[in-house]
Amino acid sequence: MVKLIAVGDNVVDCYLDKELYFPGGNCVNVAVNAKRAGAEEVSYIGIFGNDDKAEHIQYALAEEKVDYAKSRYAIGKSGQPQVSITEQGDRIFVGGPKDTVQHRFKINVTIEELNFIKDFDVCHVSVYSSMESELPKLSKVIPIAYDFSSRTELAYVKELAPYLTYAFFSAADLSPAELDEFIEALKALSIKVVGVTRGDRPALFIHDGKVYEQVLRPIQVVDTMGAGDSLIAGFLVSHLSGQPIEQAIVDGTLSAEKTCQIEGGFGYPKLLKL
Repeated sequence: MVKLIAVGDNVVDCYLDKELYFPGGNCVNVAVNAKRAGAEEVSYIGIFGNDDKAEHIQYALAEEKVDYAKSRYAIGKSGQPQVSITEQGDRIFVGGPKDTVQHRFKINVTIEELNFIKDFDVCHVSVYSSMESELPKLSKVIPIAYDFSSRTELAYVKELAPYLTYAFFSAADLSPAELDEFIEALKALSIKVVGVTRGDRPALFIHDGKVYEQVLRPIQVVDTMGAGDSLIAGFLVSHLSGQPIEQAIVDGTLSAEKTCQIEGGFGYPKLLKL
């Protein structure tokens, strides 16, 4: 039985070419995909705006059996990053409004919430959630999984490392030499497991000083949005259920493959009014 809670960001990803938007955000994606990967109980705590996009995110969470009852509500618009498509077919973020509740407010975790959170097996947080100040008190009651995304500055990583049990990075922009140096620096930290994705190359995982390489299978890719988040979710659920690191990587990969074969972070398209 695995119980995961995600605390932090929620957005809708706006696909300009299709005039559709999809519920998402790192923490929401991880929560939903953890439930799909077999976690028995999944909760999410975030800040919702009061617009139709926030309502759609909540609808999707309810459909996926992810509890969000302890979330906050604010007057304002939801985060809505805009996504365009390149000539090569890759989706890229091209901006979005900056006056959203995601930008204007942050979560301060209360004692009552800490008492609720401590009953889970892991708390997932992302770099997009502005939760750095909350990590010390969270880490006292629960193991933390943190997604750094592309923030690989060692000063920032070392500042947060003492509070983390799991850490995940996107290192596609690092050169081979920079990546080797980064991996060696990560090995020296106290983080139990580190995952490093590299774009379309196999991800690397570090556990007990040993580096494991993901095995990729050829699949028909529809959309890579949220694939890294579902890799994290599948890995965590498998690892926390007692599977060895090798199997947890396989299970995380299977979770990511499923995400790559649908549009959006986990589906639920809705018409975008431009």
